[in-house]
Amino acid sequence: MTSLALTHGRFQILEVFRIPIAVVGSAFWPAASMLAFVVPFVGDDPVYATYATVSMITFAVMNTNLFQYGVGVSEDRAQPWDPYVRTLPAGAAPRFLGRILAGLLMMVVSLVPVVVIAALFTEATMSTAAFLTAVVVCAAISVPFILMGLAIGYALPQKAALVVAQVLFLPLAFGGGLLTPPGGAPGFIAWLSPYLPTGGAARLMWATVGDFPFDLGATVALVGWTVALAGLAVLAYRRDEGRRFG
Repeated sequence: MTSLALTHGRFQILEVFRIPIAVVGSAFWPAASMLAFVVPFVGDDPVYATYATVSMITFAVMNTNLFQYGVGVSEDRAQPWDPYVRTLPAGAAPRFLGRILAGLLMMVVSLVPVVVIAALFTEATMSTAAFLTAVVVCAAISVPFILMGLAIGYALPQKAALVVAQVLFLPLAFGGGLLTPPGGAPGFIAWLSPYLPTGGAARLMWATVGDFPFDLGATVALVGWTVALAGLAVLAYRRDEGRRFG
């Protein structure tokens, strides 16, 4: 199982890296947002620069997984190779795990420029313990967005999946408070933000790297989103399998 998953993961990584613009594109928006909004406005303030950096990290996690899985899965479903692989005796698990591995690598690719820009051009700072904790939290908050992408990818054809991913990512970023400092969102957004997956993820990251108070309600909402999106992803996968192989 492990060997097959690694093989599928390597194959999917090679597919992505054969199109360099796809790799550049996954890292562009978070890095561009850092340079456009963080560095010139809060780069000299250690507290706000740190919060803004982890907001952009959350943005990168959401953006990468939404497109990597939402659009990537729908593209694969349109290829003749996909139904063939799903009929093999090994089942869907190795390919699924390989996709997760490839997606995690692309997420790291999108995060590196954000961290480098923060280190070189801002006063963002955190302890080693906070940094290591933030890495673990970052992996945890990626789960609901992976599931969201999978639900979109298995439920929709390629063109529709691309449109839905494009429509979702900016409202989720703005509504979750990723483009404003903690406590700086407009009234309605400030009320809504904790209950969106992006808002819950951002608040968890803020509490990890700074003195932002832990928001239990936002974390519970994030867990609820994770469970709901897991159900949608499983339902979309089974529906697709039943329609194509039933």
